[in-house]
Amino acid sequence: MRMKALQTLAFLAASLTWQAHAQSGATPPYEAGKHYTVLETPQPTSTTAGKVEVAEVFMFGCPGCYMMEPRIQAWLATKPDYVNFVRVPAPWNPPAIMHARAYYAAEALGKLPAIEAPFFDEIHKNRNYLETEEKLATFFAAHGVDAAAFKTAFNSAEVAAKVKRAEELIGRYRVESTPTVVVNGKYVTQGRMAGTYEAWFAIIEDLAARENAAAR
Repeated sequence: MRMKALQTLAFLAASLTWQAHAQSGATPPYEAGKHYTVLETPQPTSTTAGKVEVAEVFMFGCPGCYMMEPRIQAWLATKPDYVNFVRVPAPWNPPAIMHARAYYAAEALGKLPAIEAPFFDEIHKNRNYLETEEKLATFFAAHGVDAAAFKTAFNSAEVAAKVKRAEELIGRYRVESTPTVVVNGKYVTQGRMAGTYEAWFAIIEDLAARENAAAR
């Protein structure tokens, strides 16, 4: 019950934040300190040369991330070819640590595209918070992953290292809430800085275009 109450409160908070800004979407020119922040020390990316990395720091249990998800998927269908989208799961509390490990386990098993949307729905629609290894194994089994294979990946040193790296990277990004988007390891932007989803993606694309032009 406590988990459900916390999820409900977080969902309401996220909804109210967006409603408060719904009438005041950011317009260009986009300004540092207002529509995005610039990291003092740019961080290395995992993206190959010639591409601009757009990283979403997220949590599966985050209502704001769930609300963002259909917009992310729509944007991925139209994003510039030079953009490489990646996700960084934030391991900020015990359930989120489990979910981050599950995310990287799915990646290692080649099942990430198949489980991302159902994982969000399992938490936010079905109210199954997937907070234990057994619940996660059952969920993965329902999506074609042998329970033993899941547990092996979930408890692997490779997955543990990726969760640790994610935690360290988020700290270097100075991210304090989810969802947050980091462009090319340099620019950090959040929905409250944009006001609307449309403005947020416009800011993200503007920053990515700057980075792409600078690399030419």
